[in-house]
Amino acid sequence: MTEITFHLNANNKMDYCCRLLRKAYSSQAKVVVKGSEELLTQLDQALWSFSATDFIPHCHCDAETELVNASPIILTPNIESLDRLPHHQVLLNIGEEIAIGYEKFERVIEVVGDKDDDKAKARLRWRHYSQRGYPISTHEVK
Repeated sequence: MTEITFHLNANNKMDYCCRLLRKAYSSQAKVVVKGSEELLTQLDQALWSFSATDFIPHCHCDAETELVNASPIILTPNIESLDRLPHHQVLLNIGEEIAIGYEKFERVIEVVGDKDDDKAKARLRWRHYSQRGYPISTHEVK
C-alpha cells in the first residue's frame, strides 16, 4: 500500500522542495514531481539556482524519451498517463489537488505551506487518503 507523508508548514515551498529533492537525489531515490505548470516552472528555475555547488538532474515529462528515462527527477502537471513515466517510487505533490494515479507509487509526499489556504486544501487531501485507509504520517518542517 502506498505510504503517504505530509510535510507541514514549509514557509518557502520551493526552497523546501529543492532541499527535499537534493536529499532524494543523494539517496538515489526516483521522484516524480506533480504540480501546476506555474509551480513546475518555478521549481525548475529554483533547482537550477538554489545552490551553486549542487546539481540536481531533472527534466520535464515531455522531454526526449532518453532524457526522461535517465532522469531521477521528473516534473509533470499530471500523472494520469503513467506509462510515460519510467519510475513510480516517490511522488512529490506540490499541487493543491489529489494527484490522480498516486496509488501506483510506493510513496507520496505532500508538501504543505504555512498559509491558511494551503493548509485547508491539504486537509481535503488528508481526508481523501484517510477515507481510503492509507497510512498517513507527518513531518513538521519548522
